[in-house]
Amino acid sequence: MESPQKNVLGGPLAPCSTSPRTGFFRTGCCETSEEDAGAHVVCAQLTHEFLQFSAAQGNDLTTPMPDFGFPGLVPGDRWCLCALRWVEALEAGVAPLVYLAATNQRALEFVRLEDLIRHAVDRPMAGPF
Repeated sequence: MESPQKNVLGGPLAPCSTSPRTGFFRTGCCETSEEDAGAHVVCAQLTHEFLQFSAAQGNDLTTPMPDFGFPGLVPGDRWCLCALRWVEALEAGVAPLVYLAATNQRALEFVRLEDLIRHAVDRPMAGPF
């Protein structure tokens, strides 16, 4: 199902992942609202290095929490990350790749489009990046 929200390129927000089901609202999309204080808007393909970094920052994404329907994540999973955590990972040299079509335009409040494009799996074919 297509979200009415837009991605960082101005197009429709594509799904990020339904297995595992991601997003602040667990719709599979990086949709956001005023309730989403963490801005879970960057659709990333997780890496071992990023998962270790996130755990060191106090957010263990690998440990399952069945009571919350959280399976625990592994490298290769796609997940809607908090924009500022992605920026921290970028500054630490461990930013995971992103999917621009599935990254919410709200990410641009925190992240430069150029940085997202440099780390994009679905990088636009043209442009100075």
